[in-house]
Amino acid sequence: MSANIHPTAIIHEGAQLHPSVTVGAYSIIGPHVSIGAGTCVGPHCVIEGHTSIGDDNHIFQFASLGAQPQDKKYAGEPTRLAIGNRNTIREFCTFNTGTSQDTGVTRIGDDNWIMAYVHIAHDCVVGNNTILANNATLAGHVHLGDWVILGGLTGVHQFVKIGAHAMAGFASRVAQDVPPFMMIEGNPLAVRGFNLEGLRRRGFTPERLKAVKQMHRLLYRQGLTLEDAMQAIAALLQEMPEAAQDIALMQSFLATSTRGIAR
Repeated sequence: MSANIHPTAIIHEGAQLHPSVTVGAYSIIGPHVSIGAGTCVGPHCVIEGHTSIGDDNHIFQFASLGAQPQDKKYAGEPTRLAIGNRNTIREFCTFNTGTSQDTGVTRIGDDNWIMAYVHIAHDCVVGNNTILANNATLAGHVHLGDWVILGGLTGVHQFVKIGAHAMAGFASRVAQDVPPFMMIEGNPLAVRGFNLEGLRRRGFTPERLKAVKQMHRLLYRQGLTLEDAMQAIAALLQEMPEAAQDIALMQSFLATSTRGIAR
């Protein structure tokens, strides 16, 4: 056994661990698990199911990754959990595999900071560079864009999509789609503004910030119907070409929203 594997850990035959992986005391790694270089698995973790974990992740004690989905329709299909690189996964997190009612994969991207007691249910897709504070809970089929921040005790309803750079305050109840860049809070949920400080920290230019501010106004401050707001946002491409990628991101999100946007 590798010197990086505690002698009390149980590594099932068939598990594929890079030689540099560290596994703490009493952890259990199932037969269909693969773990990439430099990943550290703390003590008392259970990693099971068809689960792939990339490089340089830090998984703290008592995490449960790759267990069967909490879905009564699940009938033992070999669905998957895929976790990318450089993620921090704190204590008591629970991530489930997907279901055949969706793509069959629960997917976590790269460079995410996931705090204690976070639950990520079946078929969720979490992007890159997100922050999920303590006890944030994602029901099945939730999609989080890159750079999303969820405050502690926030609950996200199944099938909800939250766009890139959005931020939810503490204990928010999210039951509708949240457009990119927006700041939301509360129960009932309300859009409080846009994520100005977060965008500044990510290097958004004044021109791009101006475009995001204008999109927020069109959606939430001018009394427009959603259809009229979408047309006005499309017109911004001519006025603000330097923000074309941000406008396109908003257009794509609004066009594919299935639960209606939080307004």
